[in-house]
Amino acid sequence: MKLTLHVDGGSRGNPGPAAAGAVASNDAGEIIAERGELIGEASNNVAEYRAVLLGATLAAELGATEIELVNDSELIAYQLSGKYKVKHPDMKPLYAEAIAALQDFDSWSIRCVRREENVEADLLVNQTLDAGAL
Repeated sequence: MKLTLHVDGGSRGNPGPAAAGAVASNDAGEIIAERGELIGEASNNVAEYRAVLLGATLAAELGATEIELVNDSELIAYQLSGKYKVKHPDMKPLYAEAIAALQDFDSWSIRCVRREENVEADLLVNQTLDAGAL
């Protein structure tokens, strides 16, 4: 089964309170599951990686064998696809963890879109942050 996962991470401040979100859709484009997660104090890039990990976990739980990740972070998309090297020492463990999680699928891909094309995941991140602030 193939799933599309819109993922996003965000922090209010950099670093600041952060959250990750993942929205899973089937081939027909129907949302079948979503998950938000507070991740504490983190940078935006850490939150973006945590969103990829959250999406991979959600996809595995749903039984996906193939996934397409959609995010709005060019840096993360290009690092995971091998176009950019991971230079920051704090990001290397998250990169390695994400690659390991993605290799559990028969196939995976990632593409970067404009924020306006990742609305559901962005909304989920902000709802998760708002709920955590109460």
